[in-house]
Amino acid sequence: MKTDRLIPHPAFAPAKVQKIAVRWGRVRGQEMMLRFRLDGCESLVLPPRAEAGRADGLWQATCAELFLALPDGRYREFNFSPSGQWAAYDFHGYRTGMTAYEPSRAPRIETDQGLSVSTLTVFLPESEFAGVQFASLSAVIEEQGKRLSYWAERHGGEKPDFHNPACFTLAVP
Repeated sequence: MKTDRLIPHPAFAPAKVQKIAVRWGRVRGQEMMLRFRLDGCESLVLPPRAEAGRADGLWQATCAELFLALPDGRYREFNFSPSGQWAAYDFHGYRTGMTAYEPSRAPRIETDQGLSVSTLTVFLPESEFAGVQFASLSAVIEEQGKRLSYWAERHGGEKPDFHNPACFTLAVP
């Protein structure tokens, strides 16, 4: 297991969320776990619980994201909502050739919200990481008043852009 810290984009400061750390690695045989821990969640807005399954537009509210660098400049994006919904897309290049991706098994998403700490835990088949060397972790956080902040291990420009290839720097555990 390894832990990576996310930082907010300077142009979109959070209201009360102070820290996001992601603990991720292999667990229980053939699964990968990603646990996003948010500290300072007094004003966090979570989407309502929904039927688990694929949904688009999850990035418009609180959600966690995983990007995987694939061979030949391709990459894959996963969105995980505290609602229990998820999305996955393949891209042929930077923001081009987007197609829906069907994982070998749907992600399992668990959420736990306390007074000041919230966690979103995702379980994916280990096979989703086959041949992947680099990844990027990110999160969109909505707080009261529809205030959005954009968190990543690294930001690559004046605007938040999780698709920026310069952000795919994390070694896959």
